[in-house]
Amino acid sequence: MTVPCVRAPREEGEATRQELADADLIDDAYELTVDEGELYIPVTDPDAVPADLEVVSRPVDERETQTTPADVLGFEPSYERLGRAALLDEDDDERAREIADAIVASDLPLETVLNKASKVKGETRVRDWDLLVGESTEVVHREYGCEFALDLAAVYFSPRLATERNRVAEQVVEDERALDMFAGVGPFVIPFAKRGADCVGVDVNETAIEYLRENARRNGVADRVTAIRADVTEIDDEYANWADRLVMNLPHSADAFLETTVELAGDDCTIHYYDIQHEDDPFGPGERAIREAAEPEYDVSVETERIVRSYAPHELNVCLDVRLER
Repeated sequence: MTVPCVRAPREEGEATRQELADADLIDDAYELTVDEGELYIPVTDPDAVPADLEVVSRPVDERETQTTPADVLGFEPSYERLGRAALLDEDDDERAREIADAIVASDLPLETVLNKASKVKGETRVRDWDLLVGESTEVVHREYGCEFALDLAAVYFSPRLATERNRVAEQVVEDERALDMFAGVGPFVIPFAKRGADCVGVDVNETAIEYLRENARRNGVADRVTAIRADVTEIDDEYANWADRLVMNLPHSADAFLETTVELAGDDCTIHYYDIQHEDDPFGPGERAIREAAEPEYDVSVETERIVRSYAPHELNVCLDVRLER
Protein backbone atom coordinates (compact mmCIF):
# COMPACT_ATOMS: atom_id res chain seq x y z
CA MET A 1 0.00 0.00 0.00
CA THR A 2 1.25 3.51 -0.85
CA VAL A 3 1.34 5.77 2.22
CA PRO A 4 3.03 9.08 3.14
CA CYS A 5 6.48 8.55 4.60
CA VAL A 6 9.29 10.75 5.88
CA ARG A 7 12.51 9.93 4.04
CA ALA A 8 15.77 10.38 5.94
CA PRO A 9 19.39 9.26 5.47
CA ARG A 10 19.96 6.09 7.43
CA GLU A 11 22.52 7.75 9.71
CA GLU A 12 19.89 10.33 10.70
CA GLY A 13 17.11 7.77 10.95
CA GLU A 14 16.91 7.34 14.71
CA ALA A 15 16.94 11.07 15.40
CA THR A 16 14.24 11.58 12.77
CA ARG A 17 12.16 8.69 14.10
CA GLN A 18 12.40 10.11 17.63
CA GLU A 19 11.36 13.58 16.44
CA LEU A 20 8.30 12.11 14.73
CA ALA A 21 7.49 9.95 17.75
CA ASP A 22 7.65 13.02 20.00
CA ALA A 23 5.09 14.68 17.72
CA ASP A 24 2.94 11.52 17.75
CA LEU A 25 3.10 11.33 13.94
CA ILE A 26 4.34 7.78 13.29
CA ASP A 27 1.73 5.50 11.69
CA ASP A 28 1.99 2.29 13.70
CA ALA A 29 -0.03 0.34 11.14
CA TYR A 30 2.94 0.16 8.73
CA GLU A 31 6.51 -1.04 8.84
CA LEU A 32 9.54 1.23 8.72
CA THR A 33 11.56 0.47 5.56
CA VAL A 34 15.23 0.87 4.63
CA ASP A 35 16.09 1.12 0.94
CA GLU A 36 19.44 2.15 -0.62
CA GLY A 37 20.64 3.91 2.52
CA GLU A 38 17.37 5.77 3.14
CA LEU A 39 14.92 5.19 6.00
CA TYR A 40 11.21 5.56 5.25
CA ILE A 41 8.99 6.27 8.26
CA PRO A 42 5.20 6.07 7.69
CA VAL A 43 3.34 9.08 9.12
CA THR A 44 -0.29 9.67 10.03
CA ASP A 45 -0.52 13.33 8.95
CA PRO A 46 1.93 14.53 6.29
CA ASP A 47 0.76 18.14 6.72
CA ALA A 48 1.92 18.10 10.34
CA VAL A 49 5.47 16.95 9.55
CA PRO A 50 8.09 19.64 10.31
CA ALA A 51 9.05 21.62 7.21
CA ASP A 52 12.70 20.54 7.34
CA LEU A 53 11.77 16.87 6.81
CA GLU A 54 11.00 15.35 3.40
CA VAL A 55 7.67 13.61 2.85
CA VAL A 56 7.24 11.14 -0.02
CA SER A 57 4.59 8.59 -1.01
CA ARG A 58 5.89 5.05 -1.04
CA PRO A 59 4.62 1.47 -0.97
CA VAL A 60 5.25 -0.03 2.48
CA ASP A 61 4.18 -3.23 4.19
CA GLU A 62 1.43 -3.34 6.77
CA ARG A 63 2.48 -4.67 10.13
CA GLU A 64 1.31 -8.26 10.11
CA THR A 65 0.95 -8.43 13.88
CA GLN A 66 -1.05 -5.20 14.12
CA THR A 67 -4.72 -5.72 14.84
CA THR A 68 -6.59 -2.46 14.28
CA PRO A 69 -10.04 -1.43 15.52
CA ALA A 70 -11.22 -1.67 11.91
CA ASP A 71 -10.15 -5.34 11.83
CA VAL A 72 -12.38 -6.03 14.82
CA LEU A 73 -15.34 -3.90 13.72
CA GLY A 74 -15.40 -4.45 9.98
CA PHE A 75 -15.47 -0.69 9.41
CA GLU A 76 -13.08 2.23 10.05
CA PRO A 77 -14.14 4.08 13.21
CA SER A 78 -13.52 7.79 13.66
CA TYR A 79 -11.53 8.90 16.71
CA GLU A 80 -8.70 11.19 17.74
CA ARG A 81 -5.64 10.07 19.64
CA LEU A 82 -4.31 12.13 22.52
CA GLY A 83 -1.43 10.49 24.30
CA ARG A 84 -2.66 7.00 25.19
CA ALA A 85 -6.32 8.02 24.95
CA ALA A 86 -8.80 7.62 22.10
CA LEU A 87 -11.39 10.38 21.86
CA LEU A 88 -14.73 9.50 20.27
CA ASP A 89 -17.56 11.75 19.15
CA GLU A 90 -20.48 9.32 18.95
CA ASP A 91 -24.13 10.15 19.65
CA ASP A 92 -25.10 6.48 19.82
CA ASP A 93 -24.02 4.99 23.17
CA GLU A 94 -24.07 1.42 21.84
CA ARG A 95 -21.90 2.32 18.88
CA ALA A 96 -19.49 4.19 21.18
CA ARG A 97 -19.21 1.11 23.42
CA GLU A 98 -18.64 -1.13 20.39
CA ILE A 99 -15.81 1.09 19.16
CA ALA A 100 -14.29 1.29 22.64
CA ASP A 101 -14.29 -2.51 22.94
CA ALA A 102 -12.65 -2.79 19.50
CA ILE A 103 -9.91 -0.34 20.51
CA VAL A 104 -9.21 -2.42 23.60
CA ALA A 105 -9.09 -5.60 21.48
CA SER A 106 -6.68 -4.02 18.99
CA ASP A 107 -2.91 -3.74 19.24
CA LEU A 108 -2.95 0.04 19.52
CA PRO A 109 -1.06 1.41 22.55
CA LEU A 110 -4.19 3.03 24.02
CA GLU A 111 -5.25 2.75 27.65
CA THR A 112 -8.23 5.13 27.80
CA VAL A 113 -11.32 5.64 25.63
CA LEU A 114 -13.51 8.71 26.10
CA ASN A 115 -16.67 9.76 24.31
CA LYS A 116 -17.71 13.41 24.07
CA ALA A 117 -20.83 13.96 26.21
CA SER A 118 -21.32 17.68 25.65
CA LYS A 119 -20.11 20.59 23.57
CA VAL A 120 -17.40 22.93 24.85
CA LYS A 121 -19.09 25.19 27.36
CA GLY A 122 -18.55 27.93 29.92
CA GLU A 123 -15.82 30.46 30.46
CA THR A 124 -13.16 27.74 30.76
CA ARG A 125 -14.29 25.99 27.52
CA VAL A 126 -14.40 22.46 28.98
CA ARG A 127 -16.72 19.63 27.99
CA ASP A 128 -18.22 16.56 29.65
CA TRP A 129 -16.89 13.10 28.77
CA ASP A 130 -18.12 9.54 29.18
CA LEU A 131 -15.23 7.39 30.41
CA LEU A 132 -15.67 4.12 28.52
CA VAL A 133 -12.27 2.56 29.18
CA GLY A 134 -9.61 3.50 31.71
CA GLU A 135 -9.40 5.04 35.15
CA SER A 136 -9.50 8.81 34.59
CA THR A 137 -9.78 11.63 32.06
CA GLU A 138 -6.17 12.68 32.71
CA VAL A 139 -3.72 12.05 29.86
CA VAL A 140 -0.14 12.85 28.93
CA HIS A 141 0.27 14.16 25.39
CA ARG A 142 3.54 14.63 23.47
CA GLU A 143 3.87 17.21 20.74
CA TYR A 144 6.98 18.37 18.86
CA GLY A 145 9.31 17.38 21.68
CA CYS A 146 7.15 18.77 24.51
CA GLU A 147 5.14 16.79 27.05
CA PHE A 148 1.79 17.98 28.41
CA ALA A 149 -0.17 16.52 31.29
CA LEU A 150 -3.83 17.55 31.33
CA ASP A 151 -7.29 16.52 32.47
CA LEU A 152 -9.69 16.68 29.54
CA ALA A 153 -12.66 17.09 31.88
CA ALA A 154 -11.15 20.13 33.59
CA VAL A 155 -9.23 22.03 30.89
CA TYR A 156 -9.51 22.90 27.21
CA PHE A 157 -7.03 21.29 24.81
CA SER A 158 -7.14 20.61 21.07
CA PRO A 159 -4.63 18.17 19.55
CA ARG A 160 -5.72 19.39 16.09
CA LEU A 161 -3.80 22.65 16.58
CA ALA A 162 -0.39 21.00 17.01
CA THR A 163 0.88 22.08 13.59
CA GLU A 164 -0.30 25.65 14.12
CA ARG A 165 1.32 25.86 17.54
CA ASN A 166 4.60 24.61 16.12
CA ARG A 167 4.40 27.18 13.29
CA VAL A 168 4.17 29.98 15.83
CA ALA A 169 6.80 28.50 18.15
CA GLU A 170 9.34 28.39 15.33
CA GLN A 171 9.15 32.20 15.13
CA VAL A 172 10.25 32.64 18.76
CA VAL A 173 13.83 33.75 19.44
CA GLU A 174 15.93 33.49 22.58
CA ASP A 175 15.40 36.10 25.30
CA GLU A 176 12.24 37.58 23.85
CA ARG A 177 9.30 38.17 26.18
CA ALA A 178 6.18 36.22 25.26
CA LEU A 179 2.76 36.30 26.90
CA ASP A 180 -0.14 33.92 26.19
CA MET A 181 -3.34 35.69 27.21
CA PHE A 182 -5.39 32.46 27.36
CA ALA A 183 -2.66 29.94 28.08
CA GLY A 184 -4.45 26.77 29.18
CA VAL A 185 -1.98 24.01 30.11
CA GLY A 186 0.79 25.69 28.11
CA PRO A 187 0.82 24.37 24.52
CA PHE A 188 2.20 27.71 23.32
CA VAL A 189 4.07 28.76 26.46
CA ILE A 190 6.12 25.58 26.93
CA PRO A 191 7.63 25.41 23.40
CA PHE A 192 8.27 29.16 23.53
CA ALA A 193 10.21 28.71 26.77
CA LYS A 194 12.14 25.75 25.31
CA ARG A 195 13.34 28.13 22.60
CA GLY A 196 14.71 30.45 25.28
CA ALA A 197 11.89 32.98 25.70
CA ASP A 198 10.85 34.51 29.02
CA CYS A 199 7.17 33.49 29.16
CA VAL A 200 4.01 34.44 31.01
CA GLY A 201 0.86 32.31 30.76
CA VAL A 202 -2.47 33.69 31.99
CA ASP A 203 -5.75 31.79 32.35
CA VAL A 204 -8.95 32.06 34.38
CA ASN A 205 -9.01 28.28 34.88
CA GLU A 206 -7.17 27.46 38.09
CA THR A 207 -6.75 23.79 37.12
CA ALA A 208 -5.21 24.77 33.79
CA ILE A 209 -2.72 27.00 35.58
CA GLU A 210 -1.78 24.14 37.93
CA TYR A 211 -1.11 21.95 34.89
CA LEU A 212 0.84 24.75 33.22
CA ARG A 213 3.17 24.88 36.22
CA GLU A 214 3.51 21.09 36.20
CA ASN A 215 4.21 21.05 32.46
CA ALA A 216 6.87 23.72 32.87
CA ARG A 217 8.59 21.42 35.36
CA ARG A 218 8.13 18.36 33.14
CA ASN A 219 9.82 20.11 30.24
CA GLY A 220 12.64 21.70 32.25
CA VAL A 221 11.58 25.32 31.71
CA ALA A 222 10.08 26.26 35.09
CA ASP A 223 12.67 29.02 35.47
CA ARG A 224 11.39 30.72 32.30
CA VAL A 225 7.63 30.37 32.86
CA THR A 226 5.37 32.49 35.06
CA ALA A 227 1.83 31.11 35.39
CA ILE A 228 -0.90 33.50 36.53
CA ARG A 229 -4.44 32.51 37.43
CA ALA A 230 -6.41 35.64 36.47
CA ASP A 231 -8.52 37.35 33.89
CA VAL A 232 -5.87 38.81 31.60
CA THR A 233 -7.45 42.26 31.91
CA GLU A 234 -6.34 42.25 35.56
CA ILE A 235 -2.60 42.14 34.87
CA ASP A 236 -2.29 45.33 32.77
CA ASP A 237 -0.34 47.30 35.36
CA GLU A 238 2.28 44.66 36.13
CA TYR A 239 2.99 43.75 32.49
CA ALA A 240 2.18 47.01 30.71
CA ASN A 241 4.42 47.62 27.67
CA TRP A 242 6.14 44.27 28.39
CA ALA A 243 5.52 41.77 25.61
CA ASP A 244 7.50 41.18 22.43
CA ARG A 245 4.97 38.50 21.45
CA LEU A 246 1.32 37.99 22.40
CA VAL A 247 -0.85 34.94 21.71
CA MET A 248 -4.62 35.53 21.53
CA ASN A 249 -6.10 32.07 20.98
CA LEU A 250 -9.70 32.77 22.01
CA PRO A 251 -11.21 32.85 18.54
CA HIS A 252 -14.85 33.56 19.42
CA SER A 253 -14.10 36.64 21.51
CA ALA A 254 -10.47 37.71 21.20
CA ASP A 255 -11.59 41.09 19.85
CA ALA A 256 -13.03 41.93 23.30
CA PHE A 257 -9.50 41.86 24.74
CA LEU A 258 -7.72 44.07 22.21
CA GLU A 259 -7.61 47.06 24.55
CA THR A 260 -5.67 44.88 26.99
CA THR A 261 -3.47 43.66 24.14
CA VAL A 262 -2.42 47.22 23.35
CA GLU A 263 -1.60 47.81 27.03
CA LEU A 264 0.57 44.67 27.22
CA ALA A 265 2.40 45.15 23.90
CA GLY A 266 5.93 46.46 23.96
CA ASP A 267 7.34 48.95 21.49
CA ASP A 268 7.74 46.24 18.84
CA CYS A 269 5.35 43.35 19.35
CA THR A 270 4.00 40.48 17.26
CA ILE A 271 0.42 39.38 17.92
CA HIS A 272 -0.97 35.97 16.94
CA TYR A 273 -4.67 36.75 16.72
CA TYR A 274 -7.09 33.82 16.28
CA ASP A 275 -10.55 34.39 14.87
CA ILE A 276 -13.55 32.54 13.43
CA GLN A 277 -15.17 34.28 10.48
CA HIS A 278 -17.24 33.62 7.38
CA GLU A 279 -15.29 32.31 4.41
CA ASP A 280 -16.23 35.37 2.34
CA ASP A 281 -14.07 37.65 4.51
CA PRO A 282 -12.12 35.58 7.02
CA PHE A 283 -9.35 38.08 7.80
CA GLY A 284 -10.93 41.51 7.38
CA PRO A 285 -12.88 41.73 10.66
CA GLY A 286 -9.83 40.81 12.74
CA GLU A 287 -7.53 43.26 10.98
CA ARG A 288 -10.06 46.06 11.31
CA ALA A 289 -10.54 45.37 15.02
CA ILE A 290 -6.78 45.35 15.66
CA ARG A 291 -6.26 48.60 13.75
CA GLU A 292 -9.11 50.28 15.61
CA ALA A 293 -7.57 49.29 18.96
CA ALA A 294 -3.90 49.97 18.18
CA GLU A 295 -3.79 52.93 15.79
CA PRO A 296 -2.48 55.63 15.87
CA GLU A 297 -0.34 54.63 18.88
CA TYR A 298 1.15 51.81 16.81
CA ASP A 299 1.92 51.24 13.18
CA VAL A 300 0.05 48.04 12.32
CA SER A 301 1.23 45.60 9.67
CA VAL A 302 -0.30 42.20 8.90
CA GLU A 303 2.58 39.81 8.25
CA THR A 304 0.67 36.54 7.78
CA GLU A 305 -2.93 35.58 7.07
CA ARG A 306 -3.43 31.88 7.65
CA ILE A 307 -6.41 29.55 7.51
CA VAL A 308 -5.88 27.16 10.41
CA ARG A 309 -8.82 24.83 9.72
CA SER A 310 -12.45 24.67 8.70
CA TYR A 311 -14.61 25.31 11.76
CA ALA A 312 -18.18 24.92 10.47
CA PRO A 313 -19.96 25.16 7.12
CA HIS A 314 -18.74 28.41 5.52
CA GLU A 315 -16.81 29.36 8.69
CA LEU A 316 -13.04 29.32 9.06
CA ASN A 317 -10.69 29.33 12.04
CA VAL A 318 -7.94 31.75 11.02
CA CYS A 319 -4.83 33.38 12.43
CA LEU A 320 -3.40 36.82 11.72
CA ASP A 321 0.24 37.42 12.62
CA VAL A 322 0.28 41.18 13.17
CA ARG A 323 3.22 43.41 14.03
CA LEU A 324 2.73 46.48 16.19
CA GLU A 325 5.50 49.11 16.12
CA ARG A 326 5.12 52.09 18.39
